[in-house]
Amino acid sequence: MAAQTESPLVGEDAGPRAPGHQRRTLILVAVLLAVFVVPTSISGTGVALPYIGSDLDAGLVPLQWVVNAFNVAFACSTLAWGSIADIIGRVRAFALGATIYAAASLVSVLAGNVILLDVARALAGIGGAAIFSGGTALLSTVFEGPARGRVFALFGTVAGIGVSFGPSLSGALIESAGWRWVFAVHVIVLAVVLLAVPTMRRAVQETRTQGARIDILGSALFVLAMLLLTTGIAQGPQWGWTGPGVLGLFAGTVVVLAIFAAVEKRKEHPMLDLSIVTNRRFMAICLVPVAGSFGFVTMLTYLPSYLTAAGGYPSGAAGAIMLMLTAPMLVLPLVTAKLVAKGVSAIGIIHLSLALLVVGAVGLELFEPDINLGLVALPMVITGTGYALAAGLVDGQALALVAPERAGMAAGFLNTMRLGSEAVAVAVYGSLLATVINGRTRDGIAGYPGAGDPATVAGTVASGNISGPAGQVAETQRADFTDLLVHAYDGAFHTVLWVLGGICLVLLVLVVALLSGREGGRAAAS
Repeated sequence: MAAQTESPLVGEDAGPRAPGHQRRTLILVAVLLAVFVVPTSISGTGVALPYIGSDLDAGLVPLQWVVNAFNVAFACSTLAWGSIADIIGRVRAFALGATIYAAASLVSVLAGNVILLDVARALAGIGGAAIFSGGTALLSTVFEGPARGRVFALFGTVAGIGVSFGPSLSGALIESAGWRWVFAVHVIVLAVVLLAVPTMRRAVQETRTQGARIDILGSALFVLAMLLLTTGIAQGPQWGWTGPGVLGLFAGTVVVLAIFAAVEKRKEHPMLDLSIVTNRRFMAICLVPVAGSFGFVTMLTYLPSYLTAAGGYPSGAAGAIMLMLTAPMLVLPLVTAKLVAKGVSAIGIIHLSLALLVVGAVGLELFEPDINLGLVALPMVITGTGYALAAGLVDGQALALVAPERAGMAAGFLNTMRLGSEAVAVAVYGSLLATVINGRTRDGIAGYPGAGDPATVAGTVASGNISGPAGQVAETQRADFTDLLVHAYDGAFHTVLWVLGGICLVLLVLVVALLSGREGGRAAAS
């Protein structure tokens, strides 16, 4: 408690008076419903791409942007929405985000061409960022003490379930009603959420940043930096990681971020108060979901492709196998909240979660195309446990370090770290996988006339599609060519796993180092 009093990040004001129990429950349900929609869209929309492509006669690039437009818009605008929520109010920001998301989803339902669908998905990403930033800050405003820990445990559970089961839910909707219903359900759920907004406005007395204006220049610079970074990662396999185009994009990212920092230092009411970033404890906690992005979210995204492409499992069986990875999300966030409420060290749990992500990444190296699933069940559960332990813990721990009037900014930064790192981690995984596959197959492909450009083949195989490139060669060579691609895919998968494990290990060391200093030193540094 003394450490928090010293820190300039923690205000002396205890915050607004909390609403009654029934209204708090209504606010919690509304926020969780909206939060559930966003991650299901992130993980589940990819299932619909083949059906969208067929129905709208879409090419590969615009079809990929059905997913990419949402992810990039989400990652780019989350930080801005956190600051906006502090200025206009958390309820208003949350409601505006839900409205934008619902309207964009309705356009997605009605879209007659893929370009309009791409635009709608980008708008949905902007709305989703407001839901997460406004919703997180709103819960931090309404709940305090042990209740806040339990609420953020539920928040983490719901978000994790949405990410984990989004593909299954989307698949069921597509099979029963068609791909448009993937987006129609979002409209229905968010319409229900918006019915609760009038009650939320009456119930919540918010602390806002007085006299502040929206930081348009800072927001634009941050969005530009994120676009340059994600484009550089995505184009690495095609342009070459050391080519002038990719290096130029990365250099541009550094330059724009430096300009962004300089601009924010001079702002009276910046989008991001840099004193938050320089607080060691807050920054350490914000790095925890980054490790989860590299250690867990990448596996959630790409392991099903490995199981179907290299392992030969049907999609239904691959989905069932993935339950070993996702099942811990159903129970552990709430268990963690109860343990912390009983006095178990939250920091100790965070350390354990990071260590388990490292161990899980190493254990997943056991995977082979013909592996006995009993051997990989334990590392899958360990990886899922590592992610689930901290899923609902970091939000409450991070926002407890900031003053109430900065909760939106802090939530925006935390969710930018979480969701931005997910977009970056998934892009890094896909790009590295394609690069390694290309290196392993470039020479061998020359012996198979008609196979096509090695880089194109590598990109297709990295997406989990081996049958497509295999179908381009003569039938007499198809079996051998398939073996070549499967072995290249398998080898690349293991190489990338070592990289991911190394990243998680570095983050573990960094978090431990940041949390090991004295509180007084951190306060002074801030």
